Amino acid sequence: MGILSFFSKEKKEKLDKGLEKTKDSVFSKLARVVVGKSKVDDEVLDHLEEVLITSDVGVQTTVKIIERIEDRVSKDKFLGTSELNKILREEISELLAENHSEDPSDFSIPSDQKPHVIMVVGVNGVGKTTTIGKLAYQLKKSGQKVVLGAADTFRAAAIEQLEVWSDRADVSIVKQKMGSDPASVAFDTLQSAQKQNADVVIVDTAGRLHNKVNLMSELTKVRKVMQKIVPDAPHEVLLVLDASTGQNAIEQAKQFTKATEVSALALTKLDGTAKGGVVIGVSDQFNIPVKYIGVGEGIEDLQVFNKAEFVDSLFK
Repeated sequence: MGILSFFSKEKKEKLDKGLEKTKDSVFSKLARVVVGKSKVDDEVLDHLEEVLITSDVGVQTTVKIIERIEDRVSKDKFLGTSELNKILREEISELLAENHSEDPSDFSIPSDQKPHVIMVVGVNGVGKTTTIGKLAYQLKKSGQKVVLGAADTFRAAAIEQLEVWSDRADVSIVKQKMGSDPASVAFDTLQSAQKQNADVVIVDTAGRLHNKVNLMSELTKVRKVMQKIVPDAPHEVLLVLDASTGQNAIEQAKQFTKATEVSALALTKLDGTAKGGVVIGVSDQFNIPVKYIGVGEGIEDLQVFNKAEFVDSLFK
């Protein structure tokens, strides 16, 4: 299947542009690594390790990549530094492929689940509500009937922002006043979705709580209440991470995977950062599929993540 089978030319160009800062940062560092060197030796590998770690690939994933390259060096005896980009590309591609999840080809949902319930989690400020709005827009555009649930009731701004996005995406929203029980909002949202014969429900949740309630307990409660309406809900728990925070994003992933059963990831703000390497680290360390990436501010600027496209843009 061709490189642009899944992506339109316009989307691929957007991805290329979105990863420019990361690519420029990585390859300018790599260029310095190989100055005066003709072959990949221990010194080159030590510097490469530093390049990957400072590009927010993460220590654990970096060590894995370096060990693979060391293995190739020992087998081939002589690897020229001119081949380093190609080798690195191959090893990163293979690493991403080992997360055996299939890349979605579009913004589709399983046809056997109606409504398909997505619970969205993530800390405040990572672009969670914006991602929900963009996802709702894409799903609506693909012919789905979407209902949003404003269950982040601890911040008035969260409810208001989701309302703005529901208007922009032209989808319905279920909300209550600030301070309401989030589980109650989730319950009402699923009831409303069933009455409207909706295809997809996207429920926003609090990134942190302003009272003594434990986040894990709160998310568990929301899940249990939703299951009273849709027994197998949520069908997906989408964790939104801000790529521009680098290693903080990996730390957030650790916390949220402890708090709830995260099944998919969305990484935002890739266009504004040189820390795009975090996509590789997150995908590898948590073995949770990266499903969506944000590469701009516009309503169209949420893309389904495709491993091959990502690596192609990074090494282009």
